[in-house]
Amino acid sequence: MQANPAEQNAFKTTPIVFGATSGLIEAQDNPELLTQEQPISFHGNFESCMEMYTNAQTVANYLDAHRSWFPQSARPMKAVPIGANGYDLTVGRFGAFGYEVEAKVGLDLLPQNQGVYRIQTIPIPGYQAPGYEVDFQAAMQLTEAGNQGSEPMTHVEWELNLQVTLQFPRFIHAMPRTLIQSTGDRLLNQIVRQVSRCLTYKVQEDFHRAVGVKFPKKRRMLWAKRQDVKLEACE
Repeated sequence: MQANPAEQNAFKTTPIVFGATSGLIEAQDNPELLTQEQPISFHGNFESCMEMYTNAQTVANYLDAHRSWFPQSARPMKAVPIGANGYDLTVGRFGAFGYEVEAKVGLDLLPQNQGVYRIQTIPIPGYQAPGYEVDFQAAMQLTEAGNQGSEPMTHVEWELNLQVTLQFPRFIHAMPRTLIQSTGDRLLNQIVRQVSRCLTYKVQEDFHRAVGVKFPKKRRMLWAKRQDVKLEACE
């Protein structure tokens, strides 16, 4: 499972601005424009799977040592370590309707508990997000899937529950609520899809290189916004 080259290059070189107009207003530069009206939340449940061509214990050892691979694999996002297991992650600049924010989130990659790895939101020291809040709750589980030919294979299955709450400027609230909601939901879906594909591809490449196992680059990563749909590559 992997992202195709066009998807990887798009994430590396192109900020996502969905339905944007000219003259973008940046939240961090214009906090006085944010209204005190009710903020709007966008939510999604997502799932996917990475295939690792070795046994589960080897994969677990790699995931446990995330300081050695996460900052590099997260690029072009910027990941700055926080404490023992956390990161200050700058995702990128995103916007719609002429309004833009630089998305940052603090993530804690918790040590595994009975084979389950959890990632959750943590505060970024000294940083106050301008007009938005992120609630990121993810879980990964390793499943040995038997042999792929003569080699063992492990599925890294993950689920993400993500909610982003935004305090928009007044001119955004003048638009129909349904339009704001649908545009935000699509943008959130686009961001998660693009980031997850790029990150998965890089982690797979780094892992197989680190353990000296050939990584067959013939299968695309399957990704889905969860709607009670199983991912065939993980069965």
